[in-house]
Amino acid sequence: MRNLIALLAATTLAGCVNMAPKHERPPISTAADYPAEFVGDPTLGQRATDVNWRDFFADPQLEVLIAQAIERNRDLAVAVAQIEEARGQYRIQDAARLPTVGASADATRSQSQFIPGTPAIRISRYSVGVGVTSFELDFWGRVKNLSEAARSQYLATEAAERAFRLALVRDVASTYFASRGADEQITLAEATVTSRKEGLRIAKRRLDAGVTSALDYRQSETLLTQAETQLASLKLSKAQSDNFLAVLTGGPATGPLPAPLPLVAQGQSPTLTAGLPSDLLVARPDVVAAEERLRAARANIGAARAAFFPSITLTGNLGFSSLSLDNLFTKESQTWSFGPSIRLPIFDFGRNKGNLTVAEARENIAVATYERTVQGAFREVADALAGRRYLAEQVEAQERGTLATRQIADLARKRYREGVSTYLEVLDAERNLFAAEQTLIDARRAQVDNLVTLYIALGGGLVERR
Repeated sequence: MRNLIALLAATTLAGCVNMAPKHERPPISTAADYPAEFVGDPTLGQRATDVNWRDFFADPQLEVLIAQAIERNRDLAVAVAQIEEARGQYRIQDAARLPTVGASADATRSQSQFIPGTPAIRISRYSVGVGVTSFELDFWGRVKNLSEAARSQYLATEAAERAFRLALVRDVASTYFASRGADEQITLAEATVTSRKEGLRIAKRRLDAGVTSALDYRQSETLLTQAETQLASLKLSKAQSDNFLAVLTGGPATGPLPAPLPLVAQGQSPTLTAGLPSDLLVARPDVVAAEERLRAARANIGAARAAFFPSITLTGNLGFSSLSLDNLFTKESQTWSFGPSIRLPIFDFGRNKGNLTVAEARENIAVATYERTVQGAFREVADALAGRRYLAEQVEAQERGTLATRQIADLARKRYREGVSTYLEVLDAERNLFAAEQTLIDARRAQVDNLVTLYIALGGGLVERR
């Protein structure tokens, strides 16, 4: 019993020394605030991390597709399974910090005949016991640091899953907006094709009547083929977006979908406040994952340093052994054993030093990766804030430009009918109008896509409505 008490005391004293570098966040050389011209009034708006994604997206069809993607996306299922794998690895490693206690019970019966012709001797032996096998006293923190490394890897995997979930929400929304933009452009192109077919029919009648020239007719034909070519290209883009959306959402939608909103109504989401750049260190799961990997790398350095020092393991057993089952649990039948062992590295031909070099190099990699992740997060937010301002200005200017181009096209057609100008003027005006209308749709899609990018870049998209 005294030996078991000594074993427990040694376990308590184990792990007194920690050779891992102290964890501190690497300093990041970034601005303390985002540019004021992009942030606006910091007191207005909500924090992205407080806005659940169902409230952020106004389109009911998009909301259904995002929910389906979170439930059925295969890559996300892999990320969730990797969390379970990392959790299991952490439990395995953490269990090494405590002794493994096992119970055993044996019963044997043997018969031997030492002298021929004499009766055989039968012997029965019974034993029970509780023992600890090869428990390492963690004086140098090797086992503790390995456990800390496994824990940090588990937390990094968990954060990486959240980062992937945000990326999935962003990708579904971006692909959906691309599909909606293609739908609107297809509708415009189909209306343009119908209109130009009618124009070509009128041009043919005017040509047959000798009112116009073959040049005007061929120019009308060119306008039609331009719209038809654009229509085919838009249908291809639409099909590709829908196919990718089906992959992201794990397959075709189950059941009818709600009616979608036009692009012009997609920006009706809550106004977001940017906060401070330092908020991203805890709001962005990819930054959190990078920091946890850095913690793991530093813990592995501690384990590698501890390998240079002696390791002490204990083996102990307490039980009873007897030739008779009747007196098995008596004081005279009590047995115990206790055996410490020490292992001291003397000549390892640089193996431990090499392991330490690898661990230190991985720490340097983790530091650089963390710094790059943080800088990338700051850049994404700054870009999205600039986009929120300038894309709004671009859409507004494009709306005015499209209106002016439509008026120019109306005037060109009127001038042509009155014989003031040639059909070439109409041709240029029609081409410019078609291009301006398509560009306006692209600008609106880019604007709503940027709002989603800002929401995700600020760490939004993880909160679910309760």
